[in-house]
Amino acid sequence: MATVLEPSAPESEVRPVDPLDVSRSVIWEEDRWQEPFRQLRAEDPIHYTPESKFGAYWSVSTYQPIQHIEGNPEIFSSSWELGGITVAGDGIEHLEEGVMAMPMFIAMDAPQHTAQRKTVAPAFGPTDVLRMRDETVQRTGDVLDSLPIGQAFDWVDKVSMELTTQMLATVFDFPWEERRNLTRWSDVLGDVEMFGDREKRDFRLKTAFEMGAAFKELWERKAKNPGEHDLISIMLKSDAMSHMSEGEFMGNLILLIVGGNDTTRNSMSAYAYGLQQFPDQRTRLENDHSHELAVNAMHEILRWQTPLAHMRRTATQDTELFGKQIKKRDKLALWYVSGNRDESVFPNADQIIVDRENARRHLSFGYGIHRCAGARVAELQLTTLIAEMQKRRLRVHVKEEPVRVPGCFVHGYKKMMVELERY
Repeated sequence: MATVLEPSAPESEVRPVDPLDVSRSVIWEEDRWQEPFRQLRAEDPIHYTPESKFGAYWSVSTYQPIQHIEGNPEIFSSSWELGGITVAGDGIEHLEEGVMAMPMFIAMDAPQHTAQRKTVAPAFGPTDVLRMRDETVQRTGDVLDSLPIGQAFDWVDKVSMELTTQMLATVFDFPWEERRNLTRWSDVLGDVEMFGDREKRDFRLKTAFEMGAAFKELWERKAKNPGEHDLISIMLKSDAMSHMSEGEFMGNLILLIVGGNDTTRNSMSAYAYGLQQFPDQRTRLENDHSHELAVNAMHEILRWQTPLAHMRRTATQDTELFGKQIKKRDKLALWYVSGNRDESVFPNADQIIVDRENARRHLSFGYGIHRCAGARVAELQLTTLIAEMQKRRLRVHVKEEPVRVPGCFVHGYKKMMVELERY
């Protein structure tokens, strides 16, 4: 295996690295993950990395094996006890100091996963999403109407964060004036890079307890005066989630906050950034305001961006996977971000094509029993943003390269300076 020197490491820490270790934060921060994944897909779609910051793991980089693994949860476990859903986890037997077990239903296997998912999923069903539609349109319009025309501002802060945080506050019935805490907690608790440093682990745990205390207060208020549609009230009324342990309570909150925040927030940022990279496709959306094209473009942007770069599974037994021998307890990273660029499924996959025929086949929400429960809400938010921008004939110009999230789990943007103009 060829090695390279990590270019952005301090000189005293320069060391040989595996160029196909795609968990390295620097390739995400510098937006140069595309080439190593292109090489993996072409040469070794199920690739073993014996050493990394997160230990040994398999990279699964093409569409079909990812679907196969997701479709066999009894062999490829999501359980938090075995390591959970990111490459950072090493299981309950290897918890480091400063780490607390925080089970969440996406990191559980049946039957516990099934019961808790059934509790939460109805809050994001077709009827509830339809109920949210008018309010989503109103909030999106209000945010867009507050933006300056011809003046630079941070799209991530003013649009992506604001709209997703407003939706989260609504879904949880969280105190409106404190809604930006949801973004702050999400940024810390979704950062897998924090697991590698004791001081950062302590900070992450402190943040988790801060979040837990705020939601415990909300839980107690809802226990006395439950609502009809908010998630806390729904949990309280269920047998599966009404008596969760402290760790499980915080784990499920992390799941719902990070899932609700990062998927939508980074897709909204990709709408601005990605369409500037493909101005002919932006023109298509500017000239065709049909609902059908907006919906298809939404799926295509989700595919192109892939807001969560990977999910992890752990083998529960020795097994063969497309010719590779997987051992029990092996860690497998399912790189959705690469499966969504698989040219055998998505021709010209590096391009945004707003009328792509199979854009809906993207893996950005996962596949199988762990497919994102809130997918319809994310789709509603992004489609609404596209439609409301069209209605106002607004075009985004990105003024400089965005600041990206330095990590291999959340694939997103921290800051993006833009200007708006009318067309």
